[in-house]
Amino acid sequence: MEKEYGIFVKGDWEKGSGKEYFETVNPTNGDVLARFVKGTAEDVDTAVKSAMDGFRVWSEVPAPMRGELLLEAALNLQKHKNELGTLVSKEMGKILPEGLGEVQEAIDFFKYIAGEGRRMFGETTPSELPDKFNMTVRLPKGPAGLITPWNFPVSIPSWKMGAALISGCSVVLKPATDTPLCAARFVEIVNDAGFPPGVINLVTGSGSEVGTALINHPGIRAVSFTGGVATGREVYTQGARRLVQVHLELGGKNPVIAMDDANLELVLDGVLFGAFGTAGQRCTATSRLILHNKIYERFLDMLASRVEKMKVGNPLEEGVEMGPVINSRAKESILNYIKIGKHEGGTVVTGGAALEGGIYSKGNFIQPTIIETKHGSVISTEEIFGPVLSVIRVSSFEEAMSVANGVQYGLSSSIYTKNINLAFKAIRMLEAGITYINAPTIGAEIHLPFGGVKKTGTGGREAGSSAIEEFTEIKSVFIDYSDTLQKAQIDTDKRFREKLSQT
Repeated sequence: MEKEYGIFVKGDWEKGSGKEYFETVNPTNGDVLARFVKGTAEDVDTAVKSAMDGFRVWSEVPAPMRGELLLEAALNLQKHKNELGTLVSKEMGKILPEGLGEVQEAIDFFKYIAGEGRRMFGETTPSELPDKFNMTVRLPKGPAGLITPWNFPVSIPSWKMGAALISGCSVVLKPATDTPLCAARFVEIVNDAGFPPGVINLVTGSGSEVGTALINHPGIRAVSFTGGVATGREVYTQGARRLVQVHLELGGKNPVIAMDDANLELVLDGVLFGAFGTAGQRCTATSRLILHNKIYERFLDMLASRVEKMKVGNPLEEGVEMGPVINSRAKESILNYIKIGKHEGGTVVTGGAALEGGIYSKGNFIQPTIIETKHGSVISTEEIFGPVLSVIRVSSFEEAMSVANGVQYGLSSSIYTKNINLAFKAIRMLEAGITYINAPTIGAEIHLPFGGVKKTGTGGREAGSSAIEEFTEIKSVFIDYSDTLQKAQIDTDKRFREKLSQT
């Protein structure tokens, strides 16, 4: 019988109040991996109260000491890397090297963010009055609600949790219902580093029940959400009603631009990885290829030849280059987008159908797909979140910039060129939070800020030195040691003239 999970509160698992359970399954073969309670508003209340108790203790721990525990958590994750990476591949469906890479990203981020415990920089500024000192300090906001997606079930929780914990916040994590087992093991492994009870909490269940209760709970002082635009808008609206800060990381429709002087073999490797890594189920996936007219036919032939040879199958098998998509709903949605692309007049170069029968009979497999289309079509502007690459022809750098920027999203972008002038112009002109030169749209490193513009989010950034901004408040501190009442703005001119008269 599969293992059954309740809610994680006060440092341990409890049954929870929910009477119903849901199953998490392997998208490769449909095998049930575990059962989880459908959390209720009562469970969320229990978890938030646990987090409030944990916050009172954790926020008083000096930040460098908090960093020591985060470093210990990183070492725990390192010990369990193979186990957790394999679980990511089983439950989410990405190939094993990507599953292991995702766990490594969590390890790296915890190591990096642990160092923020010895920084947490504020500012010191001169005062306009004598014998007065001004500075700012960062203080934790309080218990934070973390709502995470299924496509990165370890690394995205690590980004949010690591930044919250080093800031002095406690957390309540609500993972996606497609990948709760990864989240459960991640929480167990991290918590084993020795965090006080109540600092780390987890409640599984639906967004409508658990997510809504978490966002609206008065004990939650910050909400961090990664997911789709429609859900993100609702999360943002709910948070705004009670004036709580909500950080959103949403979708992308990321372009790779290949200019006529590009190294085509390099572009080929980058597009294959960017478009079909994780079966295209990344917010940073390369979903648009913008090709200069002079290399269009040649490169498209090169790309189609390689894609047709890609090995799709069990992500745990050596040599497999692409696994399944997450579930049958996603599969049908992706196939529907391909159908729309055809109706719009697009040409399927390769792929375009489900993979069925034999080893594919019990899983959610789709052929890696390339479609020639025109800018402005549905498939060239909407996020598909699957292994579908739209190819668009342009005749100049200026047209490439216009096409790249002509969508509602602005997360990641890429240009391949040997022309340094064009590269630097692209850095300035591309409307995106991330730009790669001669590299694909995926592959962000944890020590740089991650996030986007336009409808990709609310403008904040995760990872990098910006990560703690989500979970801290800035307090301005004025220390007057003049032993007299001094009035800023009112006394400033008077004091200045007195000082001048003494010289």
